[in-house]
Amino acid sequence: MESIESMQFPAPETGFVVTLFLVVSDQARSREFYRSVFDGTVVREQDPVIIKVANTWLILNEGGGPTDDKPTVTVSTPSDPNRASSFMNLRVADIAGAYREWSGRGAEFLTEPKVHEHEIRCYIRDPDGHLIEVGQLTGF
Repeated sequence: MESIESMQFPAPETGFVVTLFLVVSDQARSREFYRSVFDGTVVREQDPVIIKVANTWLILNEGGGPTDDKPTVTVSTPSDPNRASSFMNLRVADIAGAYREWSGRGAEFLTEPKVHEHEIRCYIRDPDGHLIEVGQLTGF
């Protein structure tokens, strides 16, 4: 496994970098999902899992109660996978190819890709119910 330094883990000297933190119930299961379905590169195995997926960094960690720096916040996996307040959005060059490839790797899509006004899109849920949109732009 490459070191965090050789992977250029996002620790900017100026400005900032956006990473995505997902609360998961089983770090190993989620690590394997993002590694196998999206060809992610695991940088840290656990506590928390850090994985590079395409040009994005994901941090996968278990939930928990309030801490001294977020004293009123409890983090948890989605309580209802049919209700979402946010989701990851993956833009692909070939949605039909991504659908075939990722389905073959175990991703369970909610539907086949559907044509909309400016894009073709479909959705996946990860093992904890986090929603992932897969879309291909067709014009603006």
